[in-house]
Amino acid sequence: MTGTPLPGGHPPLPEPLGVPAVDSHCHLDLAAGDAALPVGQALAAAHAVGVTRVVQIGCDVDSARWSVDVAQQQPAVVAGVALHPNEAPRIAARAGRDALAAAWAEIDRLAAHPRVRAIGETGLDHFRTGPDGREVQEESFRRHIALAKAHDKALVIHDRDAHDDVVRVLLDEGPPERVVFHCFSGGPELARTCVDHGWVVSFAGTVTFKNAEPLRAALAVVPLELLLVETDAPYLAPVPFRGRPNGSYLVPLTLRAMAAVKGVDADTLAAATTTVSDRIFGGW
Repeated sequence: MTGTPLPGGHPPLPEPLGVPAVDSHCHLDLAAGDAALPVGQALAAAHAVGVTRVVQIGCDVDSARWSVDVAQQQPAVVAGVALHPNEAPRIAARAGRDALAAAWAEIDRLAAHPRVRAIGETGLDHFRTGPDGREVQEESFRRHIALAKAHDKALVIHDRDAHDDVVRVLLDEGPPERVVFHCFSGGPELARTCVDHGWVVSFAGTVTFKNAEPLRAALAVVPLELLLVETDAPYLAPVPFRGRPNGSYLVPLTLRAMAAVKGVDADTLAAATTTVSDRIFGGW
Protein backbone atom coordinates (compact mmCIF):
# COMPACT_ATOMS: atom_id res chain seq x y z
CA MET A 1 0.00 0.00 0.00
CA THR A 2 1.19 3.49 -0.71
CA GLY A 3 -0.37 4.68 2.53
CA THR A 4 -1.66 7.87 0.96
CA PRO A 5 -4.40 9.08 3.32
CA LEU A 6 -7.90 9.96 2.19
CA PRO A 7 -10.63 11.62 4.26
CA GLY A 8 -13.81 10.09 5.61
CA GLY A 9 -12.51 6.68 6.63
CA HIS A 10 -11.49 5.69 3.10
CA PRO A 11 -8.77 3.05 2.81
CA PRO A 12 -5.34 4.15 1.56
CA LEU A 13 -4.38 3.99 -2.08
CA PRO A 14 -3.12 0.56 -3.20
CA GLU A 15 -0.07 -0.03 -5.34
CA PRO A 16 -0.71 1.33 -8.84
CA LEU A 17 -1.43 -0.97 -11.74
CA GLY A 18 1.13 -1.26 -14.51
CA VAL A 19 -1.58 -1.08 -17.19
CA PRO A 20 -4.62 1.27 -17.15
CA ALA A 21 -7.93 -0.22 -16.06
CA VAL A 22 -11.60 0.79 -16.13
CA ASP A 23 -14.08 0.75 -13.25
CA SER A 24 -17.06 -0.52 -15.22
CA HIS A 25 -19.70 0.34 -12.59
CA CYS A 26 -19.69 2.93 -9.81
CA HIS A 27 -22.00 5.43 -8.11
CA LEU A 28 -20.06 8.64 -7.54
CA ASP A 29 -23.26 10.34 -6.39
CA LEU A 30 -24.17 7.94 -3.58
CA ALA A 31 -21.40 8.55 -1.06
CA ALA A 32 -22.70 10.84 1.68
CA GLY A 33 -21.60 12.62 4.82
CA ASP A 34 -18.12 11.82 6.08
CA ALA A 35 -17.70 9.14 3.40
CA ALA A 36 -18.15 11.56 0.51
CA LEU A 37 -15.29 12.37 -1.82
CA PRO A 38 -15.79 15.19 -4.33
CA VAL A 39 -15.98 13.83 -7.85
CA GLY A 40 -12.68 15.41 -8.84
CA GLN A 41 -10.88 13.93 -5.85
CA ALA A 42 -12.42 10.48 -6.39
CA LEU A 43 -11.31 10.48 -10.03
CA ALA A 44 -7.84 11.78 -9.16
CA ALA A 45 -7.36 9.00 -6.60
CA ALA A 46 -8.42 6.43 -9.18
CA HIS A 47 -6.12 7.87 -11.84
CA ALA A 48 -3.18 7.80 -9.41
CA VAL A 49 -3.40 3.99 -9.22
CA GLY A 50 -4.06 3.41 -12.92
CA VAL A 51 -7.87 3.41 -13.00
CA THR A 52 -8.19 6.02 -15.69
CA ARG A 53 -11.86 5.71 -16.67
CA VAL A 54 -15.15 4.95 -14.92
CA VAL A 55 -18.75 4.18 -15.83
CA GLN A 56 -21.06 6.22 -13.60
CA ILE A 57 -24.45 4.56 -13.13
CA GLY A 58 -27.68 6.43 -12.40
CA CYS A 59 -30.42 4.46 -10.68
CA ASP A 60 -33.38 6.87 -10.73
CA VAL A 61 -34.36 9.91 -12.73
CA ASP A 62 -32.44 12.40 -10.59
CA SER A 63 -29.24 10.34 -10.47
CA ALA A 64 -29.51 9.57 -14.19
CA ARG A 65 -29.60 13.30 -14.94
CA TRP A 66 -26.69 13.85 -12.56
CA SER A 67 -24.73 11.06 -14.25
CA VAL A 68 -25.18 12.61 -17.68
CA ASP A 69 -24.09 16.01 -16.36
CA VAL A 70 -20.92 14.57 -14.79
CA ALA A 71 -20.13 12.60 -17.95
CA GLN A 72 -20.32 15.84 -19.93
CA GLN A 73 -17.99 17.60 -17.50
CA GLN A 74 -15.45 14.85 -16.82
CA PRO A 75 -13.57 13.23 -19.74
CA ALA A 76 -12.83 10.15 -17.61
CA VAL A 77 -16.54 9.42 -17.09
CA VAL A 78 -19.31 7.94 -19.21
CA ALA A 79 -22.81 7.23 -17.94
CA GLY A 80 -25.42 4.53 -17.62
CA VAL A 81 -29.06 5.51 -17.01
CA ALA A 82 -32.04 3.49 -15.81
CA LEU A 83 -34.61 2.95 -13.14
CA HIS A 84 -33.10 0.47 -10.69
CA PRO A 85 -35.18 -2.71 -10.37
CA ASN A 86 -36.34 -1.64 -6.93
CA GLU A 87 -37.10 1.92 -8.05
CA ALA A 88 -39.86 1.12 -10.57
CA PRO A 89 -42.16 -0.59 -8.00
CA ARG A 90 -41.51 2.25 -5.55
CA ILE A 91 -42.59 4.88 -8.09
CA ALA A 92 -45.68 2.89 -9.04
CA ALA A 93 -46.69 2.42 -5.40
CA ARG A 94 -45.92 5.99 -4.32
CA ALA A 95 -47.01 8.06 -7.31
CA GLY A 96 -48.90 5.78 -9.68
CA ARG A 97 -48.55 4.49 -13.21
CA ASP A 98 -48.53 7.92 -14.86
CA ALA A 99 -45.47 8.90 -12.84
CA LEU A 100 -43.77 5.62 -13.73
CA ALA A 101 -44.49 6.18 -17.42
CA ALA A 102 -43.00 9.68 -17.15
CA ALA A 103 -39.89 8.26 -15.49
CA TRP A 104 -39.43 5.70 -18.27
CA ALA A 105 -39.84 8.48 -20.83
CA GLU A 106 -37.15 10.57 -19.16
CA ILE A 107 -34.73 7.63 -19.14
CA ASP A 108 -35.47 7.21 -22.85
CA ARG A 109 -34.67 10.88 -23.44
CA LEU A 110 -31.41 10.72 -21.48
CA ALA A 111 -30.38 7.49 -23.20
CA ALA A 112 -29.99 9.37 -26.48
CA HIS A 113 -27.09 11.45 -25.10
CA PRO A 114 -23.74 10.48 -26.64
CA ARG A 115 -22.06 10.31 -23.23
CA VAL A 116 -24.58 7.67 -22.15
CA ARG A 117 -23.15 4.28 -23.04
CA ALA A 118 -25.42 1.93 -21.09
CA ILE A 119 -29.00 1.30 -20.08
CA GLY A 120 -28.68 0.18 -16.52
CA GLU A 121 -28.64 -0.84 -14.01
CA THR A 122 -31.85 -2.68 -14.73
CA GLY A 123 -33.00 -6.23 -14.13
CA LEU A 124 -34.71 -8.07 -11.29
CA ASP A 125 -34.26 -8.04 -7.52
CA HIS A 126 -36.21 -10.63 -5.57
CA PHE A 127 -34.36 -9.77 -2.36
CA ARG A 128 -35.70 -6.26 -1.77
CA THR A 129 -38.85 -6.29 -3.92
CA GLY A 130 -41.54 -8.67 -2.75
CA PRO A 131 -44.16 -10.50 -4.83
CA ASP A 132 -46.48 -7.47 -4.97
CA GLY A 133 -43.92 -5.43 -6.89
CA ARG A 134 -42.51 -8.05 -9.21
CA GLU A 135 -44.93 -7.57 -12.09
CA VAL A 136 -43.99 -3.88 -12.36
CA GLN A 137 -40.33 -4.75 -11.90
CA GLU A 138 -40.41 -7.21 -14.78
CA GLU A 139 -42.28 -4.76 -16.98
CA SER A 140 -39.61 -2.15 -16.26
CA PHE A 141 -36.86 -4.64 -17.12
CA ARG A 142 -38.53 -5.42 -20.44
CA ARG A 143 -38.83 -1.70 -21.23
CA HIS A 144 -35.14 -1.18 -20.49
CA ILE A 145 -34.18 -4.06 -22.76
CA ALA A 146 -36.16 -2.36 -25.53
CA LEU A 147 -34.40 0.95 -24.81
CA ALA A 148 -30.96 -0.67 -25.01
CA LYS A 149 -31.82 -2.07 -28.43
CA ALA A 150 -33.47 1.15 -29.66
CA HIS A 151 -30.47 3.29 -28.65
CA ASP A 152 -27.81 0.66 -29.39
CA LYS A 153 -26.45 0.89 -25.85
CA ALA A 154 -25.11 -1.82 -23.56
CA LEU A 155 -27.60 -3.39 -21.15
CA VAL A 156 -26.26 -3.48 -17.57
CA ILE A 157 -28.11 -6.00 -15.44
CA HIS A 158 -28.74 -6.03 -11.70
CA ASP A 159 -29.60 -9.60 -10.69
CA ARG A 160 -30.25 -10.36 -7.04
CA ASP A 161 -31.80 -13.70 -6.10
CA ALA A 162 -33.44 -13.78 -9.54
CA HIS A 163 -31.03 -15.63 -11.84
CA ASP A 164 -33.55 -17.85 -13.62
CA ASP A 165 -36.07 -15.06 -14.13
CA VAL A 166 -33.44 -12.65 -15.46
CA VAL A 167 -32.33 -15.18 -18.05
CA ARG A 168 -35.95 -16.01 -18.90
CA VAL A 169 -36.85 -12.37 -19.58
CA LEU A 170 -33.67 -11.72 -21.54
CA LEU A 171 -34.28 -14.67 -23.84
CA ASP A 172 -37.99 -13.91 -24.11
CA GLU A 173 -37.36 -10.32 -25.20
CA GLY A 174 -34.24 -11.06 -27.21
CA PRO A 175 -31.12 -9.54 -25.64
CA PRO A 176 -29.35 -6.53 -27.14
CA GLU A 177 -25.96 -7.00 -28.73
CA ARG A 178 -24.05 -6.07 -25.55
CA VAL A 179 -25.13 -7.41 -22.14
CA VAL A 180 -23.29 -7.08 -18.82
CA PHE A 181 -24.16 -8.93 -15.61
CA HIS A 182 -22.95 -6.32 -13.13
CA CYS A 183 -21.66 -7.35 -9.69
CA PHE A 184 -22.10 -10.98 -10.68
CA SER A 185 -23.72 -12.93 -7.85
CA GLY A 186 -24.28 -16.36 -9.36
CA GLY A 187 -22.22 -19.52 -9.44
CA PRO A 188 -20.58 -21.51 -12.22
CA GLU A 189 -23.91 -22.59 -13.76
CA LEU A 190 -25.07 -19.00 -14.38
CA ALA A 191 -21.57 -18.06 -15.52
CA ARG A 192 -21.67 -20.83 -18.13
CA THR A 193 -25.06 -19.56 -19.32
CA CYS A 194 -23.57 -16.10 -19.75
CA VAL A 195 -20.58 -17.48 -21.63
CA ASP A 196 -22.83 -19.54 -23.90
CA HIS A 197 -24.74 -16.39 -24.88
CA GLY A 198 -21.71 -14.09 -25.09
CA TRP A 199 -22.86 -11.99 -22.13
CA VAL A 200 -20.15 -10.15 -20.20
CA VAL A 201 -19.63 -10.92 -16.52
CA SER A 202 -18.43 -8.15 -14.20
CA PHE A 203 -16.95 -8.88 -10.78
CA ALA A 204 -16.84 -6.50 -7.82
CA GLY A 205 -15.07 -6.63 -4.45
CA THR A 206 -17.36 -9.47 -3.38
CA VAL A 207 -15.13 -11.88 -5.30
CA THR A 208 -12.41 -11.22 -2.68
CA PHE A 209 -14.61 -12.11 0.31
CA LYS A 210 -13.70 -15.20 2.31
CA ASN A 211 -17.13 -16.79 1.80
CA ALA A 212 -17.17 -16.16 -1.97
CA GLU A 213 -15.95 -19.52 -3.26
CA PRO A 214 -18.97 -19.83 -5.62
CA LEU A 215 -18.03 -16.46 -7.17
CA ARG A 216 -14.43 -17.52 -7.63
CA ALA A 217 -15.62 -20.78 -9.19
CA ALA A 218 -17.78 -18.73 -11.56
CA LEU A 219 -14.85 -16.46 -12.41
CA ALA A 220 -12.75 -19.49 -13.26
CA VAL A 221 -15.08 -20.49 -16.12
CA VAL A 222 -15.40 -17.05 -17.75
CA PRO A 223 -12.86 -16.33 -20.52
CA LEU A 224 -10.92 -13.07 -20.43
CA GLU A 225 -12.81 -11.74 -23.45
CA LEU A 226 -16.04 -11.72 -21.39
CA LEU A 227 -14.71 -10.23 -18.14
CA LEU A 228 -15.04 -6.80 -16.56
CA VAL A 229 -14.00 -5.45 -13.17
CA GLU A 230 -15.97 -2.93 -11.12
CA THR A 231 -16.35 -1.44 -7.67
CA ASP A 232 -20.09 -0.73 -7.30
CA ALA A 233 -18.68 2.05 -5.10
CA PRO A 234 -19.39 3.28 -2.51
CA TYR A 235 -20.42 -0.30 -1.66
CA LEU A 236 -18.60 -3.64 -1.49
CA ALA A 237 -15.03 -2.59 -0.75
CA PRO A 238 -12.66 -5.52 -1.38
CA VAL A 239 -10.67 -7.38 1.27
CA PRO A 240 -8.85 -6.24 3.38
CA PHE A 241 -11.17 -3.21 3.58
CA ARG A 242 -14.57 -4.92 3.57
CA GLY A 243 -17.09 -2.64 5.27
CA ARG A 244 -15.12 0.55 4.56
CA PRO A 245 -16.15 3.15 1.95
CA ASN A 246 -15.31 1.92 -1.53
CA GLY A 247 -13.99 3.93 -4.48
CA SER A 248 -12.78 3.37 -8.02
CA TYR A 249 -9.20 3.61 -6.76
CA LEU A 250 -9.62 0.19 -5.09
CA VAL A 251 -10.10 -1.60 -8.43
CA PRO A 252 -6.45 -2.82 -8.28
CA LEU A 253 -7.23 -4.96 -5.23
CA THR A 254 -10.13 -6.73 -6.93
CA LEU A 255 -8.25 -7.00 -10.20
CA ARG A 256 -5.26 -8.67 -8.53
CA ALA A 257 -7.52 -11.14 -6.72
CA MET A 258 -9.26 -11.95 -10.01
CA ALA A 259 -5.92 -12.39 -11.77
CA ALA A 260 -4.87 -14.95 -9.15
CA VAL A 261 -8.01 -16.99 -9.84
CA LYS A 262 -7.48 -16.76 -13.60
CA GLY A 263 -3.79 -17.68 -13.36
CA VAL A 264 -2.61 -14.54 -15.16
CA ASP A 265 -0.72 -11.46 -14.03
CA ALA A 266 -2.62 -8.32 -13.09
CA ASP A 267 -1.37 -6.36 -16.10
CA THR A 268 -2.68 -9.02 -18.47
CA LEU A 269 -6.09 -8.94 -16.83
CA ALA A 270 -6.17 -5.14 -16.70
CA ALA A 271 -5.46 -4.99 -20.43
CA ALA A 272 -8.07 -7.65 -21.17
CA THR A 273 -10.81 -5.98 -19.15
CA THR A 274 -10.01 -2.61 -20.72
CA THR A 275 -10.39 -4.15 -24.16
CA VAL A 276 -13.77 -5.59 -23.13
CA SER A 277 -14.81 -2.22 -21.70
CA ASP A 278 -14.00 -0.49 -24.99
CA ARG A 279 -16.05 -3.08 -26.87
CA ILE A 280 -19.04 -2.78 -24.54
CA PHE A 281 -19.07 0.94 -23.73
CA GLY A 282 -17.00 2.46 -26.56
CA GLY A 283 -13.96 4.67 -26.13
CA TRP A 284 -13.85 7.86 -24.08
